[in-house]
Amino acid sequence: MINSYFKLPVTFNEAALVQDLTTCLRIQWGLHFNQKDYVGRWTSIALRSASGREDDIYAHPTLTTYADTPLLDQCTYFRQVCDWFACEKESIRLMSLAPGSLIREHTDPGTGYRYGVFRLHIPIQTADAVQFRVAGADLPMQPGECWYADFHLPHSVHNAGPIERIHLVLDCQRNAWSDALFRQAGYDFDEEARQAAYSRDTKRLMIDELSRMESDSARQLVVQLQQELGELA
Repeated sequence: MINSYFKLPVTFNEAALVQDLTTCLRIQWGLHFNQKDYVGRWTSIALRSASGREDDIYAHPTLTTYADTPLLDQCTYFRQVCDWFACEKESIRLMSLAPGSLIREHTDPGTGYRYGVFRLHIPIQTADAVQFRVAGADLPMQPGECWYADFHLPHSVHNAGPIERIHLVLDCQRNAWSDALFRQAGYDFDEEARQAAYSRDTKRLMIDELSRMESDSARQLVVQLQQELGELA
């Protein structure tokens, strides 16, 4: 399970994180857009987004350009934290889960290191009673720590504590620098390669089976799988 989640070898200043959080709490945060996935109150605000607006809290996995929001300019330490990661950043958000609220188990397809992107959580305000589960395991996140998880896997959060659970969440693009960081944290690149080979073999078997079927839907699936394997332009 080492590639599913782990704590990265860096810790940020809790007091400085809280100070910038105080600045961000002065403005209105929006409800999370996927309301079927949670019960209670789950809110967010953007420090970096596709549009450069603070109320644009969407993650856009197909986009390549993002812009810092004006709010990030007011948060000196948040900017230092973001700049510490020497890789391209996509969306950067603060995400708050109210006491008693539940984010139901779900998946965020493609948000795993093996897909060339990765999502990091830096807790700012939390409690021992917060249960953050990934692939059936509890992640004991503490303020100032930085955690990676493969959110392509099933995950859920339950805030059974007395205070808002607030995390700084960064979506980043994989590069040589992040490979070195993940290797230091114990990421198993050999296992990643084995999974990738298995996935490719499985898709080729699916292509063989679908090619025997005389239907438009089967032919469409064959084309899709061939594109995923890079066998079509």
